[in-house]
Formats: sequence, C-alpha cells, structure tokens
Amino acid sequence: MLLRRVVVDAQDKSLARLEDVIVKLRDDEYPLLWGLVIRVGASRLFVAIADVVSIDATSIRLQSARLDLRPFTRRDGEVLLKEDVLGHRLIDIAHSALVKAYDIRLKATPEGWAATGLDVHKHSWFHFGAHEHHPARDWHAFLLLLGNQRALQSLSTSTWIGRLKPAQIAKIIEAASTREQDALLAQVHSDPELEADVFEELDEARQTQLLKNRSDQDVADVLSRMRADDVADAVMELPQARRLKVLELLPPAQNTKVLALLGYNHATAGGLMGTDYLAVSEDRSIAAALDMLRTATTQQPEALATIHSLRADGTLGGTLSLVRALQLDPAALLRDVADPDPVVASPEDDIIAVTTRMADFNLMTLPVLDAEGRVLGIITVDDALEAAIPADWYRREPGETAVRPRAVDRRQA
Repeated sequence: MLLRRVVVDAQDKSLARLEDVIVKLRDDEYPLLWGLVIRVGASRLFVAIADVVSIDATSIRLQSARLDLRPFTRRDGEVLLKEDVLGHRLIDIAHSALVKAYDIRLKATPEGWAATGLDVHKHSWFHFGAHEHHPARDWHAFLLLLGNQRALQSLSTSTWIGRLKPAQIAKIIEAASTREQDALLAQVHSDPELEADVFEELDEARQTQLLKNRSDQDVADVLSRMRADDVADAVMELPQARRLKVLELLPPAQNTKVLALLGYNHATAGGLMGTDYLAVSEDRSIAAALDMLRTATTQQPEALATIHSLRADGTLGGTLSLVRALQLDPAALLRDVADPDPVVASPEDDIIAVTTRMADFNLMTLPVLDAEGRVLGIITVDDALEAAIPADWYRREPGETAVRPRAVDRRQA
C-alpha cells in the first residue's frame, strides 16, 4: 500500500509519511506524477517528483533530507489522487454509468511515473504494476467527475465529456447527485451544441428541474439550439408565468414553429411530428435533391431519410427514400421516380394509428399533412417508438446500459 508509506532520505532516515500524490492531467495521455504531499507532524508539505530517488515496497526515498517547510497549497491544474479521485465516483465510458474508484495503479514510464489504471472493485489503495487481487482497467476507460474542476477545464471537451454521446451523458446526469450534475453540466456548457443535444435527451422531469434555476435568457439560449418539437415539450413544462417570456426570447423562425406545434394535442400525430424535413420541387432532379441534403447540416439526420417532392401548389406530390434515390439515375426528375401515393397521417391521428401505419409499411418517416395536402411536419421512427413504448420500459436488471428516452407525456392540450 503506497498511502502512508514512510518517506526516507538517502541514508534511510525516516522523514515523514506519504499523504497524497499529485498528478497533472493531459489530453490523450496518462497523468504524470507531479509531486507528493507528505505529513510532518501537523504540517502537509510538498515534495517535487524530481526529488524522489526511488519508490519500492517499503518506502519512498528522497535524494536529500532537506524539505521545503512551507505548507502545501494546491495550484491550478493539479489533481490529488487520494483527495480528488479515490472514493469519488467516475464515469465508466463503456457502460455509461457512475462507478467509484477504489484503487489507482501507478507505473514507471519513459516520461516518469504515471497513473495508468483504475480499479472500481473495492479492496486497497495505491499499487504499482500488477495487482494480485483484481485487474485494473485502463485510466482512459473512465472520466473524472469531481475533484479539481479547474484541472478538468484544462482538458479539451473533445477529449473529456465529448467522448460520450448526448444520450449517454443524459443518462448519467439522471443518475447523478446534485454535485455530480453540476460538474457534468459545467463541462457540457462549454459546448453549446452538445448542451442542447443533451437537454433533448433528458427526461422531462429532469430537464425541467435543471432549467428552472436558470434565467429566462439562459433557458432560451439552450432551447434555441434544440429541435422545435423538443422546445415545445420543454416550454410546456416551465411554470406558466415563464412560458411566454422564454418564447419571446427565441429566434423568430423557431418561435413560429414552436407556437404552431403547441396547438396540437400531445397524443396525436400533430403532437409527435417535428418540423425538420427535406422538401424539393418535383421538377428538380435527384442530384439537386441530394445537393440540398448535403447542406441540411442543421436538421435532424433522422428526418432526412426521405425526400418529399412538392407540386407547384405546395402540396405533397410523392416521397422517395434516400437509399432509393442513391440507386437511381441522378438526372431523373422527382416527379418521375417519387412514390405518387405515399403513406401519410393527419394531425388528429392518434399514437396507435401512427405507429401501426409506420410498422405496417416499414416506414422510417411519416409525413403529416393538412386538409389541403401540404406537409405540416414528419414523424420519425425514433419519435414513434418513444411514444409507443411505456414510460417505465427502462426499468431493467442492474448492469444493463440501455439509454432511457424522454417521457411520453409531451404536452398539455
């Protein structure tokens, strides 16, 4: 056990006891040992790793008995393995779960001593090299959550929280304590697009809880990057006194879409549909439609699985799946190749009618039309599944890593 190991000088004279180990976090690299925190009487002192001659099974040997007697003070970017990591919960990336660190493996590398592994099975403290009781997992299989947040801020989002998918982050937030949620949200907030994606994946109760303490402007900033149907859900979960204020702070185009969606019952096709879809004049070619698809980078990818051809009067002329479009001659006109009799829904159709229709015809998307045949929006298969599956479907055996969807009850009438 490394903690509390005796610290000796070159003549094996006892000087102190080891209390903690300091590392510096590095993007995509193992954290390097930066120094030691030792206890001499009632004082905690710093020892630079350059002053350490050796570390063995019984002691830590320094090259000199001379110590800096100034009390240890943590500096920016420093992480203390005992104080910040051991006993704290970490994110297990592979399982999208929170686990507790019980052991840290240190290893000599060409660059110096480094923290290379973590053991989330309870037994002892620091160990060097192989461990006789339980194998450790690679340090990079986990993400630090608590501890020195200023040290975490030194890491780029892409190498820290950006290693997880939004749905995984949302799942972890839902299982986290208040302090852990704060730590996660602080990291997510540094990437506004990721933050919006995460809020879209949160269940409505947790989303509402996390938004309620933010200002109207902060809420609008998050919602402005979300899909209109998800924004409508979130707005209806806000206290009534705040709804109009937040809506007024949204971009005008998004405000118009959200207000239109709020007019539909949550348990109908109108309440399920989103306003992102690819619509192209039937006089255009497949090549032109695919060019439009390539530039539709701000739209929900699931909504782009179908090309909707429009007649001159704006009504739906037909649909063409993206796969079929790629198989046909790029010069072919949509009027000649799109299905002229597509399966559609009315905004008043209920959830059972929608899901049954999509299942019967193996549809990835289902257009919702008004009385004149114009496209109001489309329902994607993921939204249809979310509406059809019971809200408590995610109550499974411990250890399963399925990501829970948002709740079905999306809006009040």
